[in-house]
Amino acid sequence: MPELIKLYIRSALVGLGLGAVFVALLLWFNIANLGSLILGSDMAVVAVLVLWVSNSVVFGGVQFAYKIMAMAERPSGPRGGTPVGPLQPVRVAAEAKARRPRR
Repeated sequence: MPELIKLYIRSALVGLGLGAVFVALLLWFNIANLGSLILGSDMAVVAVLVLWVSNSVVFGGVQFAYKIMAMAERPSGPRGGTPVGPLQPVRVAAEAKARRPRR
């Protein structure tokens, strides 16, 4: 199996774990009265499942994106744009035009 697929599967499993922990904390601490609302409903299992899957997708995607971006090679040499030599002031002529008085 290609390494990228293995990395994606590991990231998805980490996302499942993080999503489960997040939903458990969300319900345990009753954030925004969500725990009471869900646990008092007759569709509690469906609500918890939807919360868990949706948060797992988000956390797994973030985990995968972080791992992929961490694989980038570090650039060598100067960073931050084009190097600039010593700055020299330049004289610019400024002419003021006479204003008309307001009526």
